[in-house]
Order: sequence, then structure tokens, then C-alpha cells
Amino acid sequence: MGAAQSLGTRWSNAFLDSMRQQTDPAADHVVAELFRAGQVGAVNQLMRALVDNDGLPADSLPPVVLDYLRDSGRLPEWADAALIAAGERVFWRYGPAAIAILHCYSLPYCYAGAKGVKVLALTARLSSNPTRRIIETAQMMVDVLRPGGLGALGTGIRSAQKVRLMHAAVRLLIGQSGLWRAEWDLPVNQEDMAGTLMAFSWTTIDGLRRLGYPVSDPEAEAYLHCWKITGHVLGIREDVLPVDFGDAGALSRRIPERQFAACEEGRLMNDALVKMLQHYLPGDLFDRVPAILMRFFLGDATCDILGVDTVREGRLVMAPVEALARMKGSLIQGSTEIARVHELFGRALIGAIMLAARGGARPPFTIPTELLETWGINWLP
Repeated sequence: MGAAQSLGTRWSNAFLDSMRQQTDPAADHVVAELFRAGQVGAVNQLMRALVDNDGLPADSLPPVVLDYLRDSGRLPEWADAALIAAGERVFWRYGPAAIAILHCYSLPYCYAGAKGVKVLALTARLSSNPTRRIIETAQMMVDVLRPGGLGALGTGIRSAQKVRLMHAAVRLLIGQSGLWRAEWDLPVNQEDMAGTLMAFSWTTIDGLRRLGYPVSDPEAEAYLHCWKITGHVLGIREDVLPVDFGDAGALSRRIPERQFAACEEGRLMNDALVKMLQHYLPGDLFDRVPAILMRFFLGDATCDILGVDTVREGRLVMAPVEALARMKGSLIQGSTEIARVHELFGRALIGAIMLAARGGARPPFTIPTELLETWGINWLP
């Protein structure tokens, strides 16, 4: 990728406003072709196939979809195998903590965007079935960052292709619904997709570092590189992908300034997430942990937008963590109980997601056995 153009002013209102009027022509073309061919039912069938299947059932997909899958799975020229491997190692080392951060930082970050969250609310399955949302989100992270996930026909590539096509189907169906308002800009637009990508990448590293995990600058860049590749496969434009981790931080801070605002949809989505976590985590030991971590990561202003409970003890518990994280050394290398609690919470959360994924019409949640062993998670299916 080329050098950054004026990093200080790159994420201007003018540029990001223009990206709210851009979607994904390649994926939109696939769905539009189905519609133009009179296959209105095929769009709904495609959406159901994407929702109900962990993979992409090739034998039931139209030729235009198969062509898309062939063409969209190519990695960009700037993909670096060494950086991909280094990014995978970050996840190997900090996976349970990263998955906990995903649900207590990254997802609420997305829900606070008042315009973008309208898409999730209109696709009712996401708000009415938070279990599926949690499983799919965690699975996306595992698919991308497991060993070989971004290789040829890797799980990360397939998962990104599926999500990209689902975005296009959502755009078409929302457009037909008559419920979308022009002031929300285009559904699943380039800025919103970039914001979601930052929620999977930058916020994870930011969360790890704020908890005191010793993530080096090269490791942060490698982790971001994996997600930039994923963003490319997802249809995010090259000029909307951050140049480096510092640029990603600038974008991750700029979007909240522009988009975070109180709305009923965001509060409902986040409330469903918190209740889901409390329901599946064992006993009542972790009931207050999601709210404590959300306020720690996102701050009171954003959590007030989302209606996150204020836990009086939360500030007393977490304030020393930030101070310690700034000191030389790390919480993980030290002996603090906070690090142990966070690790325990992450492992319990993974076990809870695996339990929630069992049975019924829910998609399975799969993690390579070697990762479970490395993370110290004993699971018998």
C-alpha cells in the first residue's frame, strides 16, 4: 500500500461523509443480478443460506455467486505472509482476553454508532437472537486468526466472503423495505464497514494494552495487517483501510466523534448482549464484569449512551489497572489479580459460547484443538 496522505487530516468530515455514500459495487452487483433476473426469491434464499449455514453451500448457489466467490478470494498484492503469521501468534498468545475484549469493547463500540446500528435493528435476527450474533462474531475472529485462516481457501477468507455477500443482500432487502431513511446515509456503507473493522482490530490491541498485556508495536502492526487483509476481502476500499496502527487509532477515534449518539436501537442491542453474557456465563460470579469492562474500555459518556449499568465498585477495581499498565513491565508478567480475573473471564466466555452453540439451529462454534489446549480450556463436545 502507498504512503499515508496527510495522516493528520486524512479522516476529514468531507472524506468520511463521501464514504457514507459508497458501498460495495462488486458484491452489490451479484445480488442485483439475481434480482434483475427475476430471482427475487433467490435473494431471500441466498440470505437464508448465508444465515443458516456455517459455510457456503456451493451446490445450491447460482453461477453468479460462484463467480463472485472465485474472484473475491484473492489476497491483495501487499499481503505479507510473515506479518500474517505474526498476527496469528498474537491471537495464539492472547486469544481468551481478545475474545472477552471483543464482547465488552468491540461490539458495544459498534452499537454506539447511531446510524450504523439501524441496519442491525432492521435485520431483526440480530436483535432477536443475540446468541447467534455472539457466536458469529467470535467465530469470525477465530476464522481469521487461526493458523492458515488467511491462506488459500482458509476459514478467514471464506468467512469474509460470506459476510460481504450478506452485507449486499441486507442492503438490497433494506432498500426494498421502505423503512430506511436518507438521513442515515447508505446502509452498510464504507465508513461503517471501516468502523466495524477497527472494532475487530484496533480496539482489541488497545484493550489488551490498557489491561497491561505486553503487545509490542510490531505485534500490533501484524495484528492489524491480518484485519486489513480481511477488510480487503470484505470489500472495503483501499483508501479507507488505515495505513498503519497509528492511522487506525486516528480513524477509531474519529468515527465516535462523528457517529456515536444515543438511540433506542443501540441500547436494545447492547442490553441483549449483556443479558446474553450473564445468562451463559456460569453462576453469578461474572454478572457485573461486562458492565465494569464496558465502562473501563468505552468510558462513561459512551456507556451512558448505551444504557450500561453503573457498577459502583467498577471504578475502584479498574482504575489501578490503567496506572499499572503505564508502568514498566506488565500485569501478566506480574502477580496482579486483575490479570488473572480477566483471563478467567475470557476462558469462561469461550466455554459459554461453545455451550450456547450446541444444538438447535444455531451454528457451531469451532476452535482448533491446539488453540484450546494452549489457552488451557478443557472442552468435551
